[in-house]
Amino acid sequence: MIEHFVTPPQWEWYIVWYFFLGGIAGGVYALGAILRLMGDERDAPVARLAFLLSLPVLAVCPVLLTLDLGRPLRFWHMMIDSRTFGLNFKYWSPMSVGVWVLLIFSVFAFVSFLEALASLRSGRPPFLRGGLARAFVTVGAVFGLFLAGYTGVLLSVSNQPIWSDTWALGALFLASGLSVAAATLSLVTRLGRHEQSSEAKLTRADRYFIILELALLVVFFVSLGAAGSRFLAPRWVALWVAVLIGTLVPLALHLSTQRRVPAMLAAVLTLVGGLALRMVVVFGAQM
Repeated sequence: MIEHFVTPPQWEWYIVWYFFLGGIAGGVYALGAILRLMGDERDAPVARLAFLLSLPVLAVCPVLLTLDLGRPLRFWHMMIDSRTFGLNFKYWSPMSVGVWVLLIFSVFAFVSFLEALASLRSGRPPFLRGGLARAFVTVGAVFGLFLAGYTGVLLSVSNQPIWSDTWALGALFLASGLSVAAATLSLVTRLGRHEQSSEAKLTRADRYFIILELALLVVFFVSLGAAGSRFLAPRWVALWVAVLIGTLVPLALHLSTQRRVPAMLAAVLTLVGGLALRMVVVFGAQM
């Protein structure tokens, strides 16, 4: 028999936005790495844009975590032992692992941001090239993907009813994080002047991410069984409508047209749906 918390952890808006922005930051970096490693010269500007976006979005995440603590000045205790002043890393604690992943990924995002910014200003190729560059962005992408999916894993390994009753949250949040990241990058790309081939690649990627997200939503409810009815209470209907609109409508637009305005609309709807998903998952299990 599974024992659960007596009271919910009372995670509210700070955590919802952290989950949402963390998925975008990690996913955008991973997409930038893929474009840089596997794309051609036409994809270089969009890859650079991805690295320029990742760090500013990521910078908001530790602020949100700090504010959620209630005693923000104690945030450093999660990284430094207040008694010995040594590193406070607890491999058995998902929260501790998550904080350190956020910190390590920040290093990769910061270096890639500086490199992209220098390349943008000088018009020259990135200063990290060859095998070193490929290894750097590959490792950075791994940490970015970990961050995007870790938030769902954190919920699954908690002792909170419903969250801990399913194993699908990590994969669901990863797929959703990649989808909202592709939508973010696609939206910013379409606001500028970039190669249509890169835009097409982002649209195609988002299509696959949405399909995966929809499949994992089905797995999520199947794995919950009867407990999943808690998420279907009348108070959550509007959020689930937003989730479905943010997945099914963009998918239909991706399949039916490549016109500029519908593509931008699809990106906005995907972002709204991704936020709504995190809202209903976080709030629905605590009320």
